[in-house]
Amino acid sequence: MVAMAKRVKTFQIIFSDPNKTFYCGGDKVSGRIQVEVNEVTRVSAVKVLALGCAKVEYAKGKQRCRQEAEYLRHEEVLLLDGQPTDSDGSVVLRPGNKYEYIFGFELPQQGQLVSSYKGKFGYVQYYVKALMERPQQPTFECRKAFEVEEPLDVNTPDLLSPSGGMKEKKVTCMFIPDGQVSLNAKIDRRGFCEGEDICINAKFENTCSRIVVPKAAIIAKHTYQANGRTKVFRQKLSSVRGNHIISGMCDAWQGKTIRVPKIKPSMLGCNIIRVEYALMIYIHIPGSEKLILELPLVIGTAGLGSRSNSVSSQEGSVSNSSQSWVSLRMPSEPPSYCDITRDCRLDQPLTPLLDDVDGDADDSPIFMNAPAFQFPPSPTYTEAEEEYHGNARMLPVC
Repeated sequence: MVAMAKRVKTFQIIFSDPNKTFYCGGDKVSGRIQVEVNEVTRVSAVKVLALGCAKVEYAKGKQRCRQEAEYLRHEEVLLLDGQPTDSDGSVVLRPGNKYEYIFGFELPQQGQLVSSYKGKFGYVQYYVKALMERPQQPTFECRKAFEVEEPLDVNTPDLLSPSGGMKEKKVTCMFIPDGQVSLNAKIDRRGFCEGEDICINAKFENTCSRIVVPKAAIIAKHTYQANGRTKVFRQKLSSVRGNHIISGMCDAWQGKTIRVPKIKPSMLGCNIIRVEYALMIYIHIPGSEKLILELPLVIGTAGLGSRSNSVSSQEGSVSNSSQSWVSLRMPSEPPSYCDITRDCRLDQPLTPLLDDVDGDADDSPIFMNAPAFQFPPSPTYTEAEEEYHGNARMLPVC
């Protein structure tokens, strides 16, 4: 940041390693404050202030909710090497020279900071602010932000343990029982890193009269706390879907994968902002609420984070599917129908049995949509000339 004025030409902060993308707990943040002036200027003091804080702000009706939490504060008065000072400690800066004030400080140890964050209703920000005080003159300020990322290891026994669950729901139509829908799902672990594949083993059963669709999505849950109130913001990051399941049938996912997108790691150590992730496995039921099963996830910065481990985990999940599916009571493999030679061609293209609406609308269709009748195109024709009593005549030729 450069502050331009009549007397001060340059006033900016330069970090020692400008290519460093983020800092961790215990790292040293160092740099210099560069000053250039256009005319003789007396400076009483140059101070550096490092701050790190979390802030939440949102409106709740007519009330404005605000909350702050401080995680870093470092203040230091800088001295200019090789420059004579007056009795009051002030120095005189002259034009044509470039002055540099050196600063450096260590961040608190790991576990005492939280990662940088910017969300819809709050943020966690770290920055260095420089102050140049002048006698009987306004104080010049400039600041420069830096990123902090706290390591989160997912290679722990708790996060490497499997996770699963089962849900079922009874479906009604005009208060008349219409069967039920159930799902049983399991994943091999709870901790993942960016770019890894989550392998899903699941079984879906449909005994109602409607056609349902199984789906899965990675959900981010942002929780903000201010003035004793809590605000939650949910966001869908990525999703996959399965095939339609008609009445009286079931379907199974054996190692179906969904990839973790490029997202920030889980933030669990902040007092007023919390970022959590979950794998939501659900069944879309037309005309009714979804059947939802949420499995908590932890997105980390260290641990298994490599594609090779993810692929090997997927292969291991598929190879051991026979063991994992014992608890899900999977049916035996159906016979092969490759030898059947039957002409099943249709004159009309297939029409989806239902609209795939994955929203909050309650008017999702339940019944099949009949294909619209298509009139045949008009016959092609060409123009030809024929001599008839000396007059040209146009004859249509089909």
